Amino acid sequence: MLNYLKINNFALIENAEAEFSGGFSVVTGESGAGKSILMSSIELLTGGRVDKSGIRSGCKSYTVSGEFSIPETLIPEISGMLDSAGIPFPADGEEAVLNLRRCVSNTATRNFINDVPVGAKLLADIGGRLIDLHGANEQISLTVPARQLELLDNFGDLGDLRNECAAHTAALKALAREKEAFESDLPDADEADRYSLIAEEIDRISPGENEDEELGAKQRLGANARTVLETIGELTGLLTENENGIADQLGSVYHALGELQRIDDSLTGDALEECSQLQRAVSELSGRLAAMTEKVELDPESLAVIEARLSEIHTLKRRYGPTLEQVFITRKKAEDCLQKFKDAQNRRKEFVEREKALNNALVQAAEKLSAARKKAAGDFLHSAREKLNSIGFENAALDIVFTPVPPGANGSDRIELLFNANRGEELRPLRKVASSGELSRVMLALKTVLADADAVPTVIFDEIDMNIGGETANKVARELHTLGKKRQILCISHLAQVASRADHHFLVQKKTIGDRTVSEVQKLDDPAPELARMLGGGDSALRHARELLDSLRKS
Repeated sequence: MLNYLKINNFALIENAEAEFSGGFSVVTGESGAGKSILMSSIELLTGGRVDKSGIRSGCKSYTVSGEFSIPETLIPEISGMLDSAGIPFPADGEEAVLNLRRCVSNTATRNFINDVPVGAKLLADIGGRLIDLHGANEQISLTVPARQLELLDNFGDLGDLRNECAAHTAALKALAREKEAFESDLPDADEADRYSLIAEEIDRISPGENEDEELGAKQRLGANARTVLETIGELTGLLTENENGIADQLGSVYHALGELQRIDDSLTGDALEECSQLQRAVSELSGRLAAMTEKVELDPESLAVIEARLSEIHTLKRRYGPTLEQVFITRKKAEDCLQKFKDAQNRRKEFVEREKALNNALVQAAEKLSAARKKAAGDFLHSAREKLNSIGFENAALDIVFTPVPPGANGSDRIELLFNANRGEELRPLRKVASSGELSRVMLALKTVLADADAVPTVIFDEIDMNIGGETANKVARELHTLGKKRQILCISHLAQVASRADHHFLVQKKTIGDRTVSEVQKLDDPAPELARMLGGGDSALRHARELLDSLRKS
């Protein structure tokens, strides 16, 4: 529901504010006073087309802002839309309120929801769920066949059947994606032959885990065997085997330390034991070095076998590597692709069977939904025709034409509302009704019938009383007041009969301040003087207006 509207520097409006309530509100004023500017501001605020020529003369920009209360029925949908855009929604327990704002200059248009910059599309998507505006040249939601179908389903409480169709359609789309992924990843015959050769080559060589590193170490040792043996011989000689080697020299040191100890054992301390430990360490090191020679073979044939094996493994790594781990991954990929190729026929058969089952389920669900829609359409048309008759369309005709379409998320129907206002004329699509006044009154009748089905909380009618009067005007007024019990209704009116039925009355009037003309919006506590003006003016009109208001209050 629209709670508050503020307009700055838009056309004739310099600064205007209005607080709105629920129920039926009427906007009146002289022709040219600025009522259309008020409606254009609301349309702009909810995503309508930007008109930069609306910038007030002498100003650089204009701003329109408004506060909306979100009904519980719309909270899940709107909070989801805002969450996707990264805009926080009031937490549980807080009032569900949104602030929308548009700032328009000659160079840019900026859009905001709760002070967060947003794109025009999101603003329009949110606005379209909050306000349904019916004016002379507006896009009327109820004239769109897809919207008509949605509202008929809501009217007939067919959401479960429609959701069933949507679920089957979603499952078919998921199956199509799965099938597409399978086919795109499936090797053809040439690719299968190539993978088969790859698997055979890798299996023929059959490398072991880390075999390249282990053979590389053996190859380096074998290729340098003579150098290794010579180096070990030199080291063991220096340590223990050569005359005057380290072991001999440590023996001499040990002997000298013993002589010192005999003279005075306080001189050597632990030195004799440390020297003994060094002798043992040298001897053990020499032994370990000597043992290394057992690992070294001076066997050219064994070395050739190792090098040949390494060459095979390096070939695999060059073709399918660069690492041996990558070779194993390639072998697994070849195995998987070959298995897919072998299983392709069975998988395709499985896809066909699953698709057939889902299509059958979708067709059955769509048939049930179509039958239910046709029953609901009969009930809807009966109620709508009664409403049309009650607001002055005694000779009008209304019908719904069903056109079969391929089953999908919305079932297997396309519908179109057909209408004519005068007996003997051809029924035409509602979207092609020429008279905006007629169209607004048709919208009023349909909105009244669909009041419980349509979730849009605010409906705005412009020119709904064009070319009507007398009892028809009274009937239209009663319907607006009735609809206002379930929705917030805003209506621009030129008829006192309509305005007198309003719960809230707003007057738009033009004034001259200094050398500038401005339009102002005022909520009337006493609408009688304005109703008198609409009735022609004068004392008798004022008395008539007060009598009219008194009679309505008592009724």
